[in-house]
Amino acid sequence: MDSFSHARGLLMPILLNQGFFVFLVLFSTIAVLQLLRTVLSRGTNKPLESCLEKPKLDSSVVVVPTINPLEEFRWENEQQHKIRAFKPIYHITMAVRSDTPSELITIDCEYLNRLGLRRELLQSENDTVHGCTSMGEDSVQELYTYLITDYLPSRYPTMFKLSHDKSMFFNLVTGENHPTIPPRDPKAALKILGTTVEEDLFLLKNTPDGHQCVAFVCCFPSGWNPSSKLGAHMTKIHTTVPSYEKIGPSIERFFSKLQVGKGVKRSNWTVQTHDKLFNVKGNHIRPGEEAEEENIEIDKTFVRAELQTLTRMPTTQAVLFSFKTYLYPIQGIKAEGLGTEFADAIEGLQKGNAPGMWRYKGAIRWGKSVCDYLRA
Repeated sequence: MDSFSHARGLLMPILLNQGFFVFLVLFSTIAVLQLLRTVLSRGTNKPLESCLEKPKLDSSVVVVPTINPLEEFRWENEQQHKIRAFKPIYHITMAVRSDTPSELITIDCEYLNRLGLRRELLQSENDTVHGCTSMGEDSVQELYTYLITDYLPSRYPTMFKLSHDKSMFFNLVTGENHPTIPPRDPKAALKILGTTVEEDLFLLKNTPDGHQCVAFVCCFPSGWNPSSKLGAHMTKIHTTVPSYEKIGPSIERFFSKLQVGKGVKRSNWTVQTHDKLFNVKGNHIRPGEEAEEENIEIDKTFVRAELQTLTRMPTTQAVLFSFKTYLYPIQGIKAEGLGTEFADAIEGLQKGNAPGMWRYKGAIRWGKSVCDYLRA
C-alpha cells in the first residue's frame, strides 16, 4: 500500500465521527495530495527540485550569421533598388520587415562613384562624418572584423578577396587592400569601412538612459550634422522629429529585443531640390526657422530615399543601424506613372498622426510646386 492509500485508510474513521464540515476539509486534502502525485509522476522521474531549476545559458556561444554568396555578381550591371513606399496618409511608425544577414550590404552600378565621393568627404569633413567614443571602440573592432574578414568576401566573392593566410583584404574594384586585423585607432577603422561600403553606419549600445550612439561613419546625411549624434541617446537624436514621442518607447523596446541574425529593414523618403548627397542643413525645417513656398527647378528636384537596416552584433551586442541613400529624379517618378500617387503621398504628410512632418520635411517650400508638376 502506498502512502496516499494509507492516508485514506486513516482518515475514513474520522470522517464518520466528525460530521460533514470535517468531511469537506479532509476530502479536499486527499484530492490535493492525489493531484500532486499525478503531476509529479508525469513526464519525469527526476526529483521535484531538479524540475524547478532554471536553464543555464552558455554565454560563450556566439551566433555567426549565415551568408549566401553571390557567385556571379557583377556590380557594374546591377541596377539600383527602386524604393516606392508612397502612402496617401503618412503615419509615423517603424514599419519594419524581416531581413536576412545576407542583405546587410547592397552594391550596385553606382558603387565606384559613390566611394570616390565618400573618400573625399572623409578627408575634407573629417570629424563631421566619422567618430567614436571610448564605449564604441570594441564594437568598431567587431564590425570591422565582421565586414572585412567574413561578410564582404563571403557575400561578394567577385569583388573582395582575402590573402591565403587571411591577413589581408583586397578590394578588386578599387584596388585597395587593408589588414584584416582592425587598426587600433577606431577612426582609422571607420574610415576604411566608409570607403569600402556605401552604407552609412551607426553603432548604438544600451544604457540605463536608452540606446546611445557610440560610433559612426556617415557621409550622406540628409539635413543634419552626423557628429551631433555621437554620444547622444535616441530621444536626443530625434529631438526635432515631429511626434517622435509616439514611437520612441516602442523603438527602445524593439532595439532591446533585437536578436543576432534576425535583422530588419525599413525605408523612408523626402524631397530635395538639389543633387547633393552630403547635406548637413537645409533639407529639414527646424522649429523657429522661417520657411515659405518657393519656385523650384523640376530638373534639379529629387526623391531622396533611405533603405535602413537594423541588426545586432554577436559579441558586443551593439545595435548596428545602417542606411543606403538613393536619389531618384522627380521626372522619373512621373514617367513611371506614379505622379498622382506620389502627389497624394506628399499632401498626406499633413493628414496622419504626425502632421508636423509637412513642415519638418520642407514640403511647405516645395510641396505645391512638386504636386502641381506631378499631376499636370
